[in-house]
Amino acid sequence: MFIGEYKHSLDEKGRLAIPTKFRKELSKGAVVTRGLDTSLFLFPKEEWDKLAQKLASLPLGQSNSRAFARLMLAGAMDITLDKQGRVVLPEYLRSYASLKKSTVVAGLYNRLEIWDEEKWEVYKKKVESDADHVAEQLGELGI
Repeated sequence: MFIGEYKHSLDEKGRLAIPTKFRKELSKGAVVTRGLDTSLFLFPKEEWDKLAQKLASLPLGQSNSRAFARLMLAGAMDITLDKQGRVVLPEYLRSYASLKKSTVVAGLYNRLEIWDEEKWEVYKKKVESDADHVAEQLGELGI
C-alpha cells in the first residue's frame, strides 16, 4: 500500500529516486504512464495488469473509452528500479507532466503519482480549499 507525500529531485538523465518505503512493492516490476491532472501514474506490475485488462475491455464503439485507453495504454512504459532505487522516466512522460528538477511522489494506495512540485502545490491548495464540497459529494456516494 502506498501512502504519503515525498519530495525528490529528478536528475539530468531523467532518473527519479523512489521513496525507500515503496521500493519493495515495485521490485517485481512497474509501469509508468500518463496520469490525470498532468501527473504520471506509476503502478506495480500486478496493479497495472488489472487496470490494463479493464481498459482493454472498454467498448471500442465509444470515443471516450477509446481516448482514455489510448491515453493510459499507449503512454505506458515498463520500468525497473536500479540498485539505488531510481527509475528512468522517459522524456515524453517528463514532458507530458512538465517535470522539472523538483518533484513530488504521492502514494495513493495502489499507485504512485509523480508531479512537478509547483503543479502539485497549486493542485493541493485548490483541493484543500474545496475539501468541504468534495466531502459532501463523496458522501452522496456512500463514502
